[in-house]
Amino acid sequence: MRLGIQIGYSGQGFADAVDEVVECEEAGAELVVVPEAYSFDAVSQLGFLAARTRRMGLASGVMQLYTRTPTLTAMTAAGIDYVSGGRFALGLGASGPQVIEGFHGVRYDAPIARTREVVEICRRVWRRETLVFEGDHYRVPLPGEFGKPLKLINRPVRPRIPVLLAAMGPRNVALAAEIAEGWQALFFDPRAAGRVFGDALADGLARRDPSLGPLDVSVPVPFALAEATPALLSAHRASLALYLGGMGARGRNFSNDLIKRYGYAREASLIQELFLSGRKAEAAAAVPDDLVAATSLVGRPDEVRRRIDELAAAGVTTLLVSPLAATRAERVKDVAALRALIT
Repeated sequence: MRLGIQIGYSGQGFADAVDEVVECEEAGAELVVVPEAYSFDAVSQLGFLAARTRRMGLASGVMQLYTRTPTLTAMTAAGIDYVSGGRFALGLGASGPQVIEGFHGVRYDAPIARTREVVEICRRVWRRETLVFEGDHYRVPLPGEFGKPLKLINRPVRPRIPVLLAAMGPRNVALAAEIAEGWQALFFDPRAAGRVFGDALADGLARRDPSLGPLDVSVPVPFALAEATPALLSAHRASLALYLGGMGARGRNFSNDLIKRYGYAREASLIQELFLSGRKAEAAAAVPDDLVAATSLVGRPDEVRRRIDELAAAGVTTLLVSPLAATRAERVKDVAALRALIT
């Protein structure tokens, strides 16, 4: 199992976070993932990380599908791969209408079909094909007298940059299993994974091109080698409440839908109602304890080892940990110890 670090929506303190990532690289971390919500962009931060790290892979976790043209997405990925010496993986996701329409002013439509077309355009650009693409949602070049088919001027470090698709719904998960090198899950409960994702993964894998290799399944988890106290898990509980309650509207919240499929329909509805009515502390308190535990990696070494085995049995191949210990030294020490547990 591969060990990665997922940094937060860093903003202030980003330089300190990178200093810690560098130490985690020395401690055995193999990958760092940078998110992109309605925060600073992921690209500038990935460029900074490319200069500061030496061996570890870099990934966006995730760049938003609607906010860049497909060709710019391909150019950007090739640029990060170039400055990092071939260490980049393009994490893509559709985000949701709250962010795409509310912050970017772009219509959120046809996420599955658009994802498929964006990935195909990126791969053509990386192969330096003269780009001609006629899809249902993207057409390159545009018709008319001025558009001319072009190809990327530079030669990418690699003609195929790995693509990781963030997905929660069955159709998105099936698409990731079909066309991407990796699938990035969120709030992954290994106890329910087979029931909730099994059919979608099987459907996508049945259509998968063997040249893509095995599907990398990456799962972000808050992590600590310590007793799983309420205080230690409070930030994760609050994050679950935020995503289930506030990262989307009533009737259009993908995280909330996922937790309902796990079997928490009543709880998911209650958390959303409390959060959207401004009762955020009550929403966090309503998050089930077993869901908090199942979607984190906190405990004594023997307990964490058992959880790693559960995750591996559920198909997880990459852990993206967010260390929770109080000090940098403790967090780096925990990462080194986790590396030893995984090996």
